[in-house]
Amino acid sequence: KAGVKDYKLTYYTPDYETKDTDILAAFRVTPQPGVPPEEAGAAVAAESSTGTWTTVWTDGLTSLDRYKGRCYHIESVVGEENQYIAYVAYPLDLFEEGSVTNMFTSIVGNVFGFKALRALRLEDLRIPTAYSKTFQGPPHGIQVERDKLNKYGRPLLGCTIKPKLGLSAKNYGRAVYECLRGGLDFTKDDENVNSQPFMRWRDRFVFCAEAIYKAQA
Repeated sequence: KAGVKDYKLTYYTPDYETKDTDILAAFRVTPQPGVPPEEAGAAVAAESSTGTWTTVWTDGLTSLDRYKGRCYHIESVVGEENQYIAYVAYPLDLFEEGSVTNMFTSIVGNVFGFKALRALRLEDLRIPTAYSKTFQGPPHGIQVERDKLNKYGRPLLGCTIKPKLGLSAKNYGRAVYECLRGGLDFTKDDENVNSQPFMRWRDRFVFCAEAIYKAQA
């Protein structure tokens, strides 16, 4: 098709030797009919890194060879028709330090609707030590948590408040109080809880703080 790149020419590099600092991803790829597996794997590498469907003049303003993802190996999935594992290497400089969001936005956020593919799934991911070290980690460990709670010599016990959605802030605070008075050390919000109309985070904070002080009385 006129004006459309052949990704395989740039992003399929079977001779590439991976580096210890590369982020490595394994994708299960099902190409569209007529699309070679090497082209499908290269398309994943391209669209999750520096690739664009056509050549643009600004390509010449950067070193695409330095920042591009590379599909360095393709293998058939045993027992599955037209399914392949595409191995892609990403240079470390492609990602913001200490940002899982940025990394996954690139690797799995921009390729799953790609037209060259009938199906795509991320099967495995290797994150190098060099990237892991850019994360600051928690500000303190279990000992500080025990000191704050004044609980020693046993596991800390907690729960997630349920139902996870639909409680008012007042009833949420009531549930927190009952949990703490019943002997739990802590409660936590479900990951679906943010600041929805039925329970704004500020109201939840106020009622939970009240529940904590009341439970400690």
